[in-house]
Amino acid sequence: MSAADRPIRPTVEAFFDPRTFSVQYVVACPHTGRCAIVDPVLDYDEKSGATATHCADAILDRVAQRGYRVEWILDTHPHADHFSAAQYLKGRTGAPTAIGAPVVEVQKLWRDIYGWPDLPVDGSQWDRLFAAGEHFAIGDVPVEVMHSPGHTLASITYVAGDAAFVHDTLFMPDFGTARADFPGGSAAALWRSIQAILALPDDTRLFTGHDYMPGGRDPAWQSSVAEQKAKNVHLTKATTEAAFVALRNERDAKLPMPKLILHALQVNIRGGRLPEPEANGRRYLKIPLDALPGAAWD
Repeated sequence: MSAADRPIRPTVEAFFDPRTFSVQYVVACPHTGRCAIVDPVLDYDEKSGATATHCADAILDRVAQRGYRVEWILDTHPHADHFSAAQYLKGRTGAPTAIGAPVVEVQKLWRDIYGWPDLPVDGSQWDRLFAAGEHFAIGDVPVEVMHSPGHTLASITYVAGDAAFVHDTLFMPDFGTARADFPGGSAAALWRSIQAILALPDDTRLFTGHDYMPGGRDPAWQSSVAEQKAKNVHLTKATTEAAFVALRNERDAKLPMPKLILHALQVNIRGGRLPEPEANGRRYLKIPLDALPGAAWD
């Protein structure tokens, strides 16, 4: 492959949030200084109900230090373990928000769980809904959108030059793969999504959205297609779809739900918007009881 044929290598900086084990990214074009912010976190403390913008402000500080211009605010899916800071960052930067078009199916599921018959389920809470196979750009860096269902119905992968942002589809090789037992999840669909990601060139950089530091190691978030093929602890053990589905389903049956799933989804299916203030000026979350039957308890 000639130098002209190689994909542009975007500059990628990661921001690890130890409260939620989440990894947020700034993805920048090395030629133009235009960037995208991927999967930003809005701080939330479930014990006090406090919200803050520490994570998002740290990203904005780095963007300013680098002299970047924010062109996109991207989510890979509606998150179940943290609030999205997409709306806050849109207000600060003016950049459009985007997510995969299948988010409308997730909205339909959770509208019923939350008892919100008036919730718009057309994805209008974002500025752009990307279809599978759609292309856009971050500066001069071409980006392709891959539909990666399994963890959720709406999960997508952004392939930006030589980098792919896979969020909860693949973790670091020593931790394996994402759970597939959320409403709309499917271990079989997750297997197929993983195979599509692993069909990318072996040297494609893969950036995951969480790291749980197995064995007490330091946080990590970057691997490659080749490393995942050779070392992923789930994929090397379960080498067929049937074996993987059995492994994933057995594992998921023992996992408690994320502690913030019922808090976070009501914010994240609305594009990161917090509930509107009520008559007393205070915002309230709505927690449905017995909404996820069969989930393991801590």
